[in-house]
Amino acid sequence: MPRKQSEKDVCTTVCVNPVRVKSAKKRIYSEDKLNLMTEVFAAISDNTRVKILLALKEEELCVCDIAAVLGASISLVSHQLRILRGLRMVKYRNEGRMVYYSLFDDHIVELITQAGSHIEE
Repeated sequence: MPRKQSEKDVCTTVCVNPVRVKSAKKRIYSEDKLNLMTEVFAAISDNTRVKILLALKEEELCVCDIAAVLGASISLVSHQLRILRGLRMVKYRNEGRMVYYSLFDDHIVELITQAGSHIEE
């Protein structure tokens, strides 16, 4: 929950450090990259999608298994997986008539792990 701003957590004198400002500006991504990053954060702001990512953290699962884990319909899970796939957060493979999903790469595993560690502190 956001805290109320007080005089202790804002500058009382305006003094801009041009060296630090220039350095900080270099760390800001281009608008295209910022938009993609915002989409990733939006994707993980949804409980269902986070549950899917957590379920896939250790092993691949088929769509039916994911639906069973979540207690959700296959249609709902498929829709959420489509969003995650579009953001390269999950990938899939076909095996006959089955479709198995897993996390896209170690970056996604790290993102989920770090978020979990952050809330445990």
